[in-house]
Amino acid sequence: MHIYDSLKQEKVKLTSIDDNKISIYSCGPTVYDDAHLGHARNSIVFDLLFRVLRHLKYDVKMIKNYTDIDDKIIKKAKKQNKAIADICENYIKRYENDMNKINIINDGIIKPKATHYIDKMISFINELLKNDLAYIKPDAVYFDSKKDDLYGSISKRLQDDGISRIETRDKKNSQDFAVWKFENDESISYGASFGRGRPGWHTECCSIIDDLEAKGVDIHCGGSDLLFPHHENEATQFRSLRNKEIARYWMHNGFVKINDEKMSKSLGNSFFLKDFLPYYHGEVIRYYLMAIHYRADFNFSDDGLKEAKNFIDKIYRLKQKVLNINKKSIDKNFDDIIDTLKDDLNISKSIACINEYISYYNDKLTNEPKNKQIKQEVLYFIDLLISIFGIGCENPYIYFQFGLSIEEIESINELIEQRKLARSEKNFELSDEIKQKLIEKNIKVMDMPNGDTMWEKDNETIS
Repeated sequence: MHIYDSLKQEKVKLTSIDDNKISIYSCGPTVYDDAHLGHARNSIVFDLLFRVLRHLKYDVKMIKNYTDIDDKIIKKAKKQNKAIADICENYIKRYENDMNKINIINDGIIKPKATHYIDKMISFINELLKNDLAYIKPDAVYFDSKKDDLYGSISKRLQDDGISRIETRDKKNSQDFAVWKFENDESISYGASFGRGRPGWHTECCSIIDDLEAKGVDIHCGGSDLLFPHHENEATQFRSLRNKEIARYWMHNGFVKINDEKMSKSLGNSFFLKDFLPYYHGEVIRYYLMAIHYRADFNFSDDGLKEAKNFIDKIYRLKQKVLNINKKSIDKNFDDIIDTLKDDLNISKSIACINEYISYYNDKLTNEPKNKQIKQEVLYFIDLLISIFGIGCENPYIYFQFGLSIEEIESINELIEQRKLARSEKNFELSDEIKQKLIEKNIKVMDMPNGDTMWEKDNETIS
């Protein structure tokens, strides 16, 4: 498999530290608010990577942290007059719930919380001080970036202008950063030999990796907004103290944009995932955010969601045709799809292959409805979509009823049966009248060639 390494800025062949084992560290959310589309895209991209590697028979270990101590969390806790732990637990649960709805794999993923590694961070900082890699100032303990000749090698940047203007103070160098911020308030701080306070964000991840993967990880990934300063500052600490790289490869996904502007709360365009889930099935959102190559910036649009729904609908309509077929062992693989993903997760080529298979199998089943071999192939095709892409996982009849209550579903099914009876009695006036009632309920009715009627909720665009 080949991946694009942000450090080398080129595609490279993926090899692992240990044979047949791949370790991945993915920077997780700071849990002070609900998951937004940027979180969703990041999770989906590297969930796809995890699934592909697992399919290729790698023993994959994935670590995804929760930052549960941070200035933003403290601000939210004070505003709501709640304990920091309560704020974090609430948003972790909400985050997990949202991720489950877009089929992010949960089992086997290691999810450390920053606050569970405070002692490790203190020990790590003590080592930095002991080795003259950090120094103490009145407000914080700072890492001395001049001690690392390779500082800036990942991001190809030596300074972030916004940060340098704000945090110069008494630092030796403008690009030096706090690994520990002094704080006397015991409710938001921890005791340490070098002074009471709380950890800097950049020390969190490298301390967790130092504890869980002492050799460093194979792949370190995250959003491209983390390339500098976060990942640069992680890497320099680990490299300087351990004399080895924190990761063999770096992978970064592109920004999510709204109307061609980077998604940002400060711009008022940071859409929460929860705002879309009542209107669009989780798999529609998953596919939508997955369908553009992970390194490209993603421009959100309502039309894009509609197109994504049409694609997922096609998968479920195909799945309906083999829903009650017993699966048997056959000699069939879909290596062409897997090969596209082995090329740095080339999702565009994957989707092209998938579309070809959907068209092929639909034509085959239309012309040869009793072809058992084709039906078995469809079963394996659907299984692949579930396993690798996380789509097509649900019962199709439940999928097409998305967004409706049990009472609404019962009412619609009753109207469908009344319309079928009217059609069988050639009472087309009544049939059309019932169909109009369904349209008014925002239900799309599809009369199939075999006489069956399929229906779905015609999701409205979110305004």
